[in-house]
Amino acid sequence: MQWKPRAVILDLFGDYLRYAGSEVKLADITALLAVFDIEAATVRVNLSRLRKEGWFTTRRVGRETVYSLTPHMLEILDDGRERIFRRRDEAWEGRWTMAIYQVPESERAVREQLRKQLAWHGFGQLSPSTWMSPHDLMAEVRQIGIENPLAKVDALWCGTGNIQEDRDLATRCWDLDQLGHDYEHFIQSYCTLDNQAVNAAKDGKTALLERMRIIGDYRRFLFRDPYLPRDLQPENWPSGEAYRLFGAVHRQLGPAATDFVSSTLGHEIGPGREVAAEVGIR
Repeated sequence: MQWKPRAVILDLFGDYLRYAGSEVKLADITALLAVFDIEAATVRVNLSRLRKEGWFTTRRVGRETVYSLTPHMLEILDDGRERIFRRRDEAWEGRWTMAIYQVPESERAVREQLRKQLAWHGFGQLSPSTWMSPHDLMAEVRQIGIENPLAKVDALWCGTGNIQEDRDLATRCWDLDQLGHDYEHFIQSYCTLDNQAVNAAKDGKTALLERMRIIGDYRRFLFRDPYLPRDLQPENWPSGEAYRLFGAVHRQLGPAATDFVSSTLGHEIGPGREVAAEVGIR
């Protein structure tokens, strides 16, 4: 497969390097990305761009350049990790969180930022400026409003009082047919990897590549899946099975992959290393 350098860097820091002091030498990150057939020059270009975007600060240690995650990026990784490994499974209470925004026509960048933030939190678009979530996300909407002062963002409760109408509303906010199809494809692609004994015997490089591949593919669902309460899910909805499969494979490959990264860095990854393996299947 063709690996995207930015995504690989993000996932390496999210699963491993943040537990190694949230920093890494340029030579070590270059060696790790070489496993994914990413050349040294490409690594330097992408790290330089990410530093300019606020992902990293740099410092010199002798002749080495050390890249350190910024506090803001640590917060983003924490949020992303929560979204990946802690699945929402609340009962349906019969009400939606509705986010409505007004943005001046001249502020297109603000409008796009609002869309990205709402999608990240699992909202679906009902109309151009009206977004819905089946979960209690009032605080998140209010925070989005604070972060975007050029927009007027309102957070409201709403409901239809009819479960079938609520299900129909969900199909209008999200492309559930395509999402379900993609989950089925994910399950078919990775079901053969769910084997504790086989995965425990794999060498570290293979484990790292396979673990990075599954987390990269699963992460694509985060902007698309509203994690519908069971009462709103289509029949035989595959989201839960995909989540279970992802968690199992990620956990099984964890020890060998982490040991390989540790050996590349030349020191053990810190106490947080096992967090990635402790996926709560709910």
